[in-house]
Amino acid sequence: QGQFVESGGGVVQAGGSLRLSCTASGFSLESIAVGWFRQVPGKEREGVSCIDQTDGTTFYHDTAKGRFAIGKDMAKNTAYLLLTDLKPEDTGLYYCARVMFCSIEVVTLTLNPWETSNWGQGTRVTVSS
Repeated sequence: QGQFVESGGGVVQAGGSLRLSCTASGFSLESIAVGWFRQVPGKEREGVSCIDQTDGTTFYHDTAKGRFAIGKDMAKNTAYLLLTDLKPEDTGLYYCARVMFCSIEVVTLTLNPWETSNWGQGTRVTVSS
């Protein structure tokens, strides 16, 4: 079955940085694509970034391009999302999940339930102005 556990969220001022971690247990990140998602109150959950399991291809939401970076540490079986130049509108609950494919659809569309699995419990990011 397996699961993800997210960590690294916190409260930062605008312009600050955070590194979110997503540690997998029960399966290896070498064989799956991973997505990071954000839930903001009153809005649908949206894909922020994803990373492919084969060649490391990545995709980013337009608001994240140039500021966020996704990566994997296979030795720790952990995926990361580095958040820099944070803005108040980045505030939200950040989740990681297994995605069927890392593609532009992950960061532009609402995925079908069968396209994601093994959701973590989320880690909260609060950016103050």
